[in-house]
Amino acid sequence: MTLVRWSPFRELEEMQRNLSRILDDASFGGTETGQWLPAVDIRETDDALLVEAELPGIDKKDVNVEVKDGVLTISGERKFEKDVKEENVHRIERSYGRFVRSFSLPTNVDTDKVEATMKDGVLSVRLPKKESAKPKAITVK
Repeated sequence: MTLVRWSPFRELEEMQRNLSRILDDASFGGTETGQWLPAVDIRETDDALLVEAELPGIDKKDVNVEVKDGVLTISGERKFEKDVKEENVHRIERSYGRFVRSFSLPTNVDTDKVEATMKDGVLSVRLPKKESAKPKAITVK
């Protein structure tokens, strides 16, 4: 049996994720004008924070990435394609409309060197850490 230190913040984050998932499911995806939230992964390496957002079917020109006042904001829109006749549609489960995701950044992020790329429907944002925040090996004398 492994002991895990209890963290009330971890429980609050889990509750927030679950509530967001429930509310997303209740929004009856496929609305033309509704809002939706793309799935996002956030990882940390020794020299950067890496944010990846799933944005299938969205062109990179329809995606905005902004860092302002210590907050990363990813926004854009997935437009509803009206190429099919309404009477032929059996089911619409994909979400359409505007999306906005915002994340508070730690103070050790170098906001002047943020890079964003998009490939195969995945937006990747690299937020490098300031030199002072990177781990430094100390030689024992």
